[in-house]
Amino acid sequence: MSESFKYPGDELVLFQHATNWKKYFSRAIKPYIKGNVLEVGAGIGSTTLLLNDGSASQWLMLEPDEKMSAMLEKRIDAKEFPANCRLQTGTIGQLNSTFDTIIYIDVLEHIENDAEELKKAAALLKTGGHIVVLSPAFDHLYSPFDKAIGHCRRYNKKMLQRITPEGTQLISNRYYDTVGYFAALMNKLFLRQKYPTLKQVKFWDKWMVPVSKIKDNLLFHSFGKSIIAVWKKIN
Repeated sequence: MSESFKYPGDELVLFQHATNWKKYFSRAIKPYIKGNVLEVGAGIGSTTLLLNDGSASQWLMLEPDEKMSAMLEKRIDAKEFPANCRLQTGTIGQLNSTFDTIIYIDVLEHIENDAEELKKAAALLKTGGHIVVLSPAFDHLYSPFDKAIGHCRRYNKKMLQRITPEGTQLISNRYYDTVGYFAALMNKLFLRQKYPTLKQVKFWDKWMVPVSKIKDNLLFHSFGKSIIAVWKKIN
């Protein structure tokens, strides 16, 4: 993300309907959210509303897209977000505060130099704090949809391990949504859609995600459509 970044996708509104998926991954992420929180790439505010229950001392919504940031500012003024929220337009390189938690929810894959991004995040992280990343998994699933919304890559465990910032430890690195993996593979091989339809998103969320919640555990999170990684600042 550059200083003049303009988000290329328009799928954020579409995936607001993925309520089962959001509840599922949020259960894996919420235990790490505390204190002073930085949300990198706040988008249209869906992640804020999902993960911010008001218990964090402060929640900074960082958004590089000026149009999205203006929309978020209006929503903050309208008191649509918890009172602990504040907004800054720009990128992590412009910050000098320290944080207990830094989250990238479907964001890191958009950033060309992801290793440098995490290095900057780690520099702003308090000792004992966490960086949490949720991203699409497996580059062999990279499809016209990924390209259309500006994904630079999809991740596997080794890729995330390699970009571990100095002074942090990777404490969790797991795949999620085993059933969604096959849906993504079908799109890659056959459908090659730039965007799923609302009907497809709702079908995946209603029928596939609940099965994935069971399968993920049975298969020990060995593969999936998405990956969640957590780093802890150790010094």
